[in-house]
Amino acid sequence: MMIARWTIEARFGHKTAALDLMKRWWREIAPAIGWSAAQARIATGSLGAPESTIEVEIAVEGLSDIETAWARLGNLPAQGQWADELEPLIVSGTARWSVYRSVEVS
Repeated sequence: MMIARWTIEARFGHKTAALDLMKRWWREIAPAIGWSAAQARIATGSLGAPESTIEVEIAVEGLSDIETAWARLGNLPAQGQWADELEPLIVSGTARWSVYRSVEVS
């Protein structure tokens, strides 16, 4: 199991609108690439992290799941439209992906 984490920084005063768009993405676009809201978590900065930080964590089986989803995204006009709506709400150049391996505790 792996965790793919997408992090962005919301512009001052736009975090709520950015979060609303993130939630909409999970309802409308994620199913088209084979992802479900059940495998995701959205978090925002609180203590020790900037309040503007928005992180989306997606649980996947492996890197091939991420590659497949990204390839499908490239063919969805809805993704481009969504990105155009998100762009004015976030700080340019702050988007980044990190991928982690999940380790069992027991």
